[in-house]
Amino acid sequence: MQPSPRILRKSLLAGASEAQGIAVVIDVLRAFTTAAYMMHLGAKEIVLLAQAKEVLRLKEETGCLAVGEVDGKQVAGFDLGNSPSAVLAAGRALFAGHRVAQRTSAGVTGAVAASQGASMVILGSYVTARATACYIQGLSPPPEVVSLVAMGDIGKYVTPDDERCADYLHHLLTGRPYDHTAALHEIVEHECTQRFLQGNYAHYPAEDAVYCLQRDLFDFVLVATLEAGTLVTRRIDGSREERR
Repeated sequence: MQPSPRILRKSLLAGASEAQGIAVVIDVLRAFTTAAYMMHLGAKEIVLLAQAKEVLRLKEETGCLAVGEVDGKQVAGFDLGNSPSAVLAAGRALFAGHRVAQRTSAGVTGAVAASQGASMVILGSYVTARATACYIQGLSPPPEVVSLVAMGDIGKYVTPDDERCADYLHHLLTGRPYDHTAALHEIVEHECTQRFLQGNYAHYPAEDAVYCLQRDLFDFVLVATLEAGTLVTRRIDGSREERR
């Protein structure tokens, strides 16, 4: 059995810029959950862009789909906002075989920042957590350092959804104790999740919280690599091991 990697815990945009080794950039509510659902529905690749104007330019030049938000709201000219429920409602017909450009305030900007110093960037969320851990554990040579970067709310405020997902990945990678029931309780009671569940904002649908908190839903990992200076995400399928 190979030794566990050294785990660095980082948070927010400042932490993303400090990521070393393999950076798992975590955005549960909602960017990288949304990305996973788009890949599940057949998206070919996801281009991560820090600015909405870059997304609109790429859409105009290439005809790709534009997905994401600024201040939580869908951007004018984008095909969809940063919402897994909207992605699922649109269905496979919209995504299958298509390229997507994604912009979000926390996850995407964090991944772009992490790509400057990390050797690899992986998009992290609960729905792909076990597949992500299995992928990292199967790398040869084994990684010495894994940075778990919890992006929080707009990359500025710590939130339990991303921190507890980082705890879960830490557990999967090293065996460190993790209590998912306690994690769910903290996440659901937090104001960041309650803004979805209370139903006061159309751009924060309650369904999104449900889709985002599903654990180990997909048996693939989302790996982002720099290609001509642009961060491009592709799906790598794996073999699911028995749940522990």
